[in-house]
Amino acid sequence: MEIKRFLDKVASDRPTPGGGSASALAGALSAALIAMVAGLSAKKDRKQGKEMGKIRKRALALQERLLLAVDEDAKSFDGVIRAFRLPKKTERDSIHRTREIQKAYRAATRTPRLVCLQALLLLDYSRVLIIKGNPNAVSDAGVAAFLADAALAGGLLNIGINLVPVTEKTFLKKMRLLMTQWAKNRNHLMGEILRHLAKVR
Repeated sequence: MEIKRFLDKVASDRPTPGGGSASALAGALSAALIAMVAGLSAKKDRKQGKEMGKIRKRALALQERLLLAVDEDAKSFDGVIRAFRLPKKTERDSIHRTREIQKAYRAATRTPRLVCLQALLLLDYSRVLIIKGNPNAVSDAGVAAFLADAALAGGLLNIGINLVPVTEKTFLKKMRLLMTQWAKNRNHLMGEILRHLAKVR
């Protein structure tokens, strides 16, 4: 999707694309910056060329996947809206509608989960580039880290909001454990990233 078209759609009075899609786009931008910094770092220091080449290759793959997630997130929430529009005239209708709503909300956590997992990878790649990459591009690596952090924070927020109506206890427990672990990993990585960035200010 073109950036201008995407921004116009976000700015409209429709519920999608929304915060989940914006989080995925932040992740894609992070991945693009990481690929750039890794490429510059490989050129500057050939001893690290192999490691930087791997990071660049992985970042490009993450960029492509997260760009797909921009549309996927919007479609998943459209599924929630469709479920709410199902008929509820009879008891049977109501039971079916309730099940479909529950199913749609669980499905709506799928894309933000993917965004969270990939954002954690991007945070780690940013950390490596801030420490070992081309020092002339450290600010770009720092921006990549902040974008990945925004993607992760947005992913966690979107999982949380979609869990509010969910009643299946096993699913809720699993999701909350994952969210807690991802938040801990995020805090650890961002703490290290900020310590290193403080040295270049």
